[in-house]
Amino acid sequence: MVRTKHVPLRSCIICGTKAAKRELVRVVRTPEGECLIDPTGKRNGRGAYLCHDPGCWNKAFKGNRLSKALQVEIAETDRARLAAHGEALAAASVGEKQ
Repeated sequence: MVRTKHVPLRSCIICGTKAAKRELVRVVRTPEGECLIDPTGKRNGRGAYLCHDPGCWNKAFKGNRLSKALQVEIAETDRARLAAHGEALAAASVGEKQ
């Protein structure tokens, strides 16, 4: 009998899409209060997951849903860095459609 490996599921905080942990983008609030993209998924701190949909990234900042999920007021520099990542995802998705 072959055992299948357990794949942890996470949900996008905006649309609620459930996917494997590796398929979503983790945003982490570090113990120092900085908000960063966590590509490894193992960084210490409180995390929240967003899917690759650019619309979810836009909504995350408009309604402060990301701030609420991370339980911190996101600094303007961190907000700009995260928004740039969301814009990069939007540009990548436009490139895939063409």
